Amino acid sequence: MSLPFVIAVDGPAAAGKGTLARRLAQHLGLPYLDTGLLYRAVGRRALDAGADPADPVAAEAAARTLAPADLERGDLRGPVADAAASKVAAIGGVRAALLDFQRRFGAEHGAVLDGRDIGTVVFPEARLKLFVTASPEVRALRRHAELAARGAAPSLDEVARDMADRDARDANRGVAPLRPAEDAKVLDTSGLDADAVFEIALSWAVAAQKAT
Repeated sequence: MSLPFVIAVDGPAAAGKGTLARRLAQHLGLPYLDTGLLYRAVGRRALDAGADPADPVAAEAAARTLAPADLERGDLRGPVADAAASKVAAIGGVRAALLDFQRRFGAEHGAVLDGRDIGTVVFPEARLKLFVTASPEVRALRRHAELAARGAAPSLDEVARDMADRDARDANRGVAPLRPAEDAKVLDTSGLDADAVFEIALSWAVAAQKAT
C-alpha cells in the first residue's frame, strides 16, 4: 500500500516552517503535527524531574512516558524550552521513542509534519519535502519579536546567541542532524512575507498531488 499524501517541512527555528505547515494542512484538509512540540514536552518533563535534558537516561524516560496532555502545556515556547528541546533531540533513545508516534500519525490519513528530520528520517518517502530557511539575522529578529509580543523577550543579542548555539547543536548532532533531504525543495523566506511563502509552497504541493 502506498503512503498517503505526506508533506515534510523541515528547517531551523524561526524560519517560518510552522506557520507554513499549519496553513498548508488547513488548505489541503490534512492533519498537522508540530513534531518540535514532542521534543519540547520531553525537555520540560526532564526539567520537571530535576534532571538535565542532556542526560540520556532521564531524557529517554521522559520520552517514553510522554502523554498527549504534555503537548498542551503553556511553557513549551521560549529560550528555556528551546534549549531543552535541542538537548533531548540529540539523544538517540529519545528520537527512537518518538519516531513510531510520528510515523503512525502521518501514515494513517496523510499529514503535514514540521520538524528537523521529517524528510530525512521520519518520512524519507514523503511525496513533498520542503526545507524552509532564512538568514540568521532575519530569524533572530523574528524570534525576538515573537518573544517580545509575549512580554518576556531577552535582548536581540541574547536571542541571536541562543539561536546560533541551537543551530550548531542541531546541525552537528550524531543522530538525525538538521540538513535538507537530497530531494527537498529549499525555500528561503528571508525576503518573503508569509503569504508569498505559502503561495510558493502550495504550488509545489498541488504539483506533487497531481504527479501521483
